[in-house]
Parts: sequence; structure tokens; C-alpha cells
Amino acid sequence: MTFVLGLTGSIGMGKSATADLFRRLGVPVHDADATVHRLYRGRAAPLIEKAFPGTATDGVVDRARLGAAVLDSQERMQQLEAIVHPLVREEEESFLKRLAALAPVAVLDIPLLFETGGETRCDAVLVVTAPAAVQRDRVLARPGMTEAKFHAILDRQMRDEDKRTRAHFLVDTSRGFSSAEAQVKSILACLAGRPGRRRHFNEEFS
Repeated sequence: MTFVLGLTGSIGMGKSATADLFRRLGVPVHDADATVHRLYRGRAAPLIEKAFPGTATDGVVDRARLGAAVLDSQERMQQLEAIVHPLVREEEESFLKRLAALAPVAVLDIPLLFETGGETRCDAVLVVTAPAAVQRDRVLARPGMTEAKFHAILDRQMRDEDKRTRAHFLVDTSRGFSSAEAQVKSILACLAGRPGRRRHFNEEFS
């Protein structure tokens, strides 16, 4: 059975770059963020527009408008997550079902893995980390990012130190590409030959 490795990390830690390293090494990766963006252009759009009028145009969610509508309200954020998370989970189920017995290892790239209980669906968890100063510099270099937005996002995420204590593996991205790549290769070597647990998939997700 495919060994499912959960991949997570706080904003600015280098999670997406680490996911790309797995892809380059031939490991299938399910990207929860990319799935959300695809859903915003598809079947999630009418549901979100109904819940948050004015956030979708011509069947496509305007992410800036949606962010403005929910970022400062925990209640509205939970309402959005109640719409989106089940749809993402369906896509994840389909991904894993297609891979069953075909790939020795698959990665679930989920930003809020611990916060949403996603670690229970994984055989092990990898946390991507970096020093707080490196994280801050990376995030504030992004277009349109401010200190206020950065801290609002951090407030929704489990602290890095707490994630690290719950991880089976760590990748520190502060030492450059070659170091991160070596860490990923070491993890894959550790997982070689380790079977994942048997999973029972909901037929409606086929």
C-alpha cells in the first residue's frame, strides 16, 4: 500500500519548494492549495458566492474579495472552510485511490494539516521549518503583504515549534536548495520499503 506522507509548514517556511523537490524525485504530490484554487474556478464558486455575495464573478471566486470578507472574522472563516474542506477532501480521496498499490510513497501537501486534523489520514508527517527571522523576511517580500496580514495568517496557524514536536520528519529550508534536497532524499531513503496502512475509500469519491 502507498505510504502517505503529510507535508505541512507555516507560511514562508518553504513548504511549496519542498513539495517541488518531492515531485522532481518522482513522488506524486496532492497540493491542497492548488486544489482550492481550482475549486474557486469551478464547483466551489457558486457555493461561496451564495455564502458571501459579491465574492465571485462569472463563476470564478475573486480571492482578494473573499479574503477581505473572511480574514478578520473567525466565524466567516469557519463558514468558508465548511464549504471548501469537504470538496478538497474528495479530491484528495480520488488522488489516493488512483495511486493505491501503484506508488510506494505519496505526499499530501496541506498547509493546515494539524489544524484540520489531517494528520490522522497520513502514515507520517513532515514539517518544513526555518528560523522566525527567515520566515518573516520571506513573507514580507511577497507583493501586497503587510505585517498585519502576516500576523493575521499566523494567528490561524499552529505555532512552528508545536508543529515540530508533532512531526516525524523535519526539513529546514534556511540552508539553501542543496541542503533541502539532501534532507528530502534522506527522508525518502528512510521510507523505502515501508508500507502504508490500508485505506477504505468512499465510493462516491471514485
